[in-house]
Amino acid sequence: MADIKFGTDGWRAVIADDYSFDNVRKVALAFARYYRKHPKTANGVVVGGDARFGSQNFAAAAAQVIASQGIKVWLAENVVSTPMVSLGIIKKRAAAGVMITASHNPPEWNGFKIKAEFGGSALMKDIKKVEAMLQDILAKGTTPKLRSMEELKKEKLIVPIDLHTMYLADIRKKVNLGAIEKSKMKIAYDVMYGASYGVMGQLLPSVRCIHDEHNPGFKGIAPEPLAKNLTELIALVRKEKFDIGLVTDGDADRFGCVDEHGNFISTQLLIPILLKYLHKDLGKRGAVVKTVSVTDIVPRMCEKYGLKLYERPVGFKYVTELMLEDNVLIGGEESGGVGTSLHIPERDGVFNNLLLCEALAKKKMTLGQAVEEIFAEFGRVFYDRIDFHTTEKNKKAILAACEKGIAKLGGFPVRSVETLDGYKFRIDGGWLLIRASGTEPILRFYAEADTERKVAALLKAAMNIGK
Repeated sequence: MADIKFGTDGWRAVIADDYSFDNVRKVALAFARYYRKHPKTANGVVVGGDARFGSQNFAAAAAQVIASQGIKVWLAENVVSTPMVSLGIIKKRAAAGVMITASHNPPEWNGFKIKAEFGGSALMKDIKKVEAMLQDILAKGTTPKLRSMEELKKEKLIVPIDLHTMYLADIRKKVNLGAIEKSKMKIAYDVMYGASYGVMGQLLPSVRCIHDEHNPGFKGIAPEPLAKNLTELIALVRKEKFDIGLVTDGDADRFGCVDEHGNFISTQLLIPILLKYLHKDLGKRGAVVKTVSVTDIVPRMCEKYGLKLYERPVGFKYVTELMLEDNVLIGGEESGGVGTSLHIPERDGVFNNLLLCEALAKKKMTLGQAVEEIFAEFGRVFYDRIDFHTTEKNKKAILAACEKGIAKLGGFPVRSVETLDGYKFRIDGGWLLIRASGTEPILRFYAEADTERKVAALLKAAMNIGK
């Protein structure tokens, strides 16, 4: 019996190992059993899949199970991004949605994301109930009873939906594409063979797109917006003197950027730039949400701007919860996920990249200049992260040592420890966060400090904890 568990953003597993049609159907059955009692079930649910190997077939399999339970399914006509499914849920006033994707994971992985009626990641209370139903299905060896796809389509229990056209129309209303075009900004965009291929060309024809085609194997590179994965984009920006390089991940909900000098700019600095644009330039107000791994620049900005700040565990669903409860101006996580009050309560890499370009165009600045503006006002910081693949034994030893307590890291005295998510050790002028990934068999080490030397020392020290 497969051990199917949901992490920070749904269920993910290796294709043809735990991620099989049989298991996808069982997860879909648990989803259907829970959501068939939803007040909006009569409006149906939205199902789509990204550009990974088998995603379209897995999406069709999930749709068949759900529709066979008597729930109408709006099934995406082709490859779609996660934000497209989220927007479709909102537009159709659907009860929920399913996105077949493993986001930024390596190509051999796939996954099953559950989206709620508001378009964002399902809340933990709902995920737990779906999980409980799934465990009952697994324990009993229940097999979903399926009706034929032809019959389901004939009875309009499965209805095709063009999420691409819907999404493009929505983005055109929310972003000042004209201002970007007028600025003559020279933009390059690395699609990473992800689900947003073909999209940017329809929104901004002048943008140079690379890896803008369907390649389910991503040429062997995990579609994650990290500098190590962007050698071609960085080389292109430098060689042909682009003003900015944009990138989105496998399902296009996360983003990152390369500045005019070819330097990778992570979300740690993009969040502050967008926050400043939203509040100071557009005059927007609202609360700000950061996950524990997000830069300390954000709290400094909130203090200066008089904005309420929330801190939450890693996982965008925690940001989403607050976006539903409070008037949130912007919420984000270190790994590239950002949501704003201008769009849906969900991450959207394409939208956020375009909003950033809009900000730079209106302010007549380069990305590098925008970064320096933030540093000048709120202090310069350096940041790095290590994804540490290790044995279960070593992983437990490191976490046990953290639990016991650590007095010094890299020669720096530990001033305080926070345990909202993992272990966050604060030193003078910086911090180190250690946490286990919710979706992959690794430990993540995050470090931020006022010097590069200090960041390197913190990460080196993290690698030696428990030895």
